[in-house]
Amino acid sequence: MEEKQLELRAYFFVPYNISSMQRGIQAKHAFDEYLLKYGRDNPEHIVWDYMKNHKTVIILNGGTTNIRRELGTGISLGSLNQIGDSLLENEIEFSYFEEPDLNDALTAVCFIADERVWNYEDYPDFVNYLIQTELPKRKILTSQEIIEIRMTPLEDLQIIDYAIEYHRWIYFIGEKNIFLRELIRGKKLA
Repeated sequence: MEEKQLELRAYFFVPYNISSMQRGIQAKHAFDEYLLKYGRDNPEHIVWDYMKNHKTVIILNGGTTNIRRELGTGISLGSLNQIGDSLLENEIEFSYFEEPDLNDALTAVCFIADERVWNYEDYPDFVNYLIQTELPKRKILTSQEIIEIRMTPLEDLQIIDYAIEYHRWIYFIGEKNIFLRELIRGKKLA
């Protein structure tokens, strides 16, 4: 059986305070960096599938850009910089662009994600996965049981009664994709 081809999208975070045209230009610069970094010497890299078959671009508001770090903690002060730090920490393939005409400020961060990041219908969040896929294997759920599960904090669901199912869900979605879901959740288009 042939493995399903997953839909791909390129995601970009840009600062809030640049013009619409500049957002697109900075995103393009970051994509060029991505292509050079990952695709130049690797004709099998996902970037080529994206360029040939998908081409969807999502540009999100990344907030502020600031090279400074908080004294003592080393945490980036700019929210766009924090996004880059978190991508690096979570070992996500990404690129960025620092604009020379803006004092080398970070102006775009780029990564490519597959549909497990945004397609909640085929790749539901944990609670819906639990209700739709795993719990029916145990028993038929009543409406009240479904409501109770939805009202229980996620941390309690994964630790107490549903650890096995939670690990199945992580395997189904992918740990890095779960991180990317949280990263883009609630972010506004730029």
